[in-house]
Amino acid sequence: MVHKADLVIIGVCVGVAVGILLASLAFFGIRWYKRRAHLRKCENDHSASSLPIRQNGVDTSSILSESFPNSVNVKVLTYPAKTSPLSKWNKNNKEQLISASGLPRYSYKDIQKATKNFTTILGQGSFGPVYKATMPAGEVVAVKVLASDSKQGENEFQTEVSLLGRLHHRNLVNLVGYCVDKGQRMLIYEYMSNGSLASFLYSEEKHALSWQERLQIALDISHGIEYLHDGAVPPVIHRDLKSANILLDHLMRAKVADFGLSKEEVYDGRNSGLKGTYGYIDPVYISTNKFTMKSDIYSFGIILFELITAIHPQQNLIDYVNLAAMSSDGIDEILDKELVGGCDLEDVRSLARIAHRCLHKTPRKRPSVGEVSQAIARVQQRRLVREDSTMSFAPEDYSGVVGCIEMQQNQLKKMTSIAES
Repeated sequence: MVHKADLVIIGVCVGVAVGILLASLAFFGIRWYKRRAHLRKCENDHSASSLPIRQNGVDTSSILSESFPNSVNVKVLTYPAKTSPLSKWNKNNKEQLISASGLPRYSYKDIQKATKNFTTILGQGSFGPVYKATMPAGEVVAVKVLASDSKQGENEFQTEVSLLGRLHHRNLVNLVGYCVDKGQRMLIYEYMSNGSLASFLYSEEKHALSWQERLQIALDISHGIEYLHDGAVPPVIHRDLKSANILLDHLMRAKVADFGLSKEEVYDGRNSGLKGTYGYIDPVYISTNKFTMKSDIYSFGIILFELITAIHPQQNLIDYVNLAAMSSDGIDEILDKELVGGCDLEDVRSLARIAHRCLHKTPRKRPSVGEVSQAIARVQQRRLVREDSTMSFAPEDYSGVVGCIEMQQNQLKKMTSIAES
C-alpha cells in the first residue's frame, strides 16, 4: 500500500507540474500574440502617417531665380504605378499632414499684405511665380505661389512642406511657413539675396565668381547633400540637383533648394515617370528607372564641372569634359576664362578629378557625398596654406625686421641712460 501511495503522490505532482507548464505556455503565448498584434498596429499607423512621395514628375523650378532660358525638363512616362496606400490619401489627410509639419501657417491676407499685393516678382518656374515679401516682424522672405494650372504642383507642395518641416541645415534653404487659404497654395522661404548659382555662371549682369568663391560653394553644396544622405532620418534623395537649384545668400554661401521631386530613401513604391532636368540626369537612372543616392552624386559632379568651366550641361558640357579627360591637363583648355590667371591649375585639376569620380558610369564606384566633401575640403585647405605661406615673411625679410627692432631698442636704451645722467 505504501508503494502505491507513493506512486499516486508522484503522479499527482507530475500532473500538477505539467498543468503549470501548459498554463505558463498558454500565458506567454497569449502575451506574445498581443504584443505582435500591437506592433503590427503601430507599423500600420506609422505607414499611414508617412510622407506621400510624389509619383509623377513634371518640370522643375527654382526659388528666387529663373531657370536657364533653354532648359528642357524631362517628363517620360513608363509603366503604370502599382497602387499603394499612399496614393489613396484624401484632401483631409493631406491637410492634417501639413498641420503636423510644425511650420507657421499664414492666411491669404497676410501674404497679400506682405507682398504688397504680389507686386515684386523674383522669378517664374513651373510651380508658379515667386514674389519678394516683408513679414510683419520685418524679415524679408520669398513666396512661391502654386499656379492654378499646375497639374503636379500640389504634390510638390505637399512634399516640400512635409520634408522641410523636419529638415534643417545651414546649407538647405529654410522653409519658414506656408499658406493654404482661398484655394491658394503658397510656400514661404528665407530670402536668398544673391539668387541662383546658375545666374552667376551664365548671366553677364552678375560679377564673375572667384576661384575661392567657387570652392566654397562646392563645399557648401556637398555639406547640404551630406545632411540629406547621411544626417536625415530617414535619408532623403534630392533628385533634382542643378545649378539653378543652388541659391546664394548675402555672404555668397550656398544652400540647396527646391525639394519638390525629393523622396525618402525608404520609400520603395513602384513608380514613375523619368524626373529631373536634362543634362543633370544620371544615365543609369535613365536606363533602369532607379534613382539612388549615387544619382544625386552624378548630378553634383555635373555642377562641379559647371563651376570649373561655366559651360551649361545643355550646351554639350559632357562632350567637352570627355575630350578634356584625354590628357592629364586637358581641363585647363576648358577652364572658365574668368578664372584664367586667378587660380592654381593644380587645384582645378584636383577638383576635376573629384568631379570625374562622381560621373563614373558604374554607380557603386562613385564616391559617397562624405568622401566628396572631404576631398573638396582638402583642395580648399591646400589653397589656404599656400596663401598663408605667400603672405608670411621670407627668412631674410624676417631677420631684417628683427634687426631693425633690436636697433631701435638699443637707441631707446641709450637715450634713457643719457636722460638719467
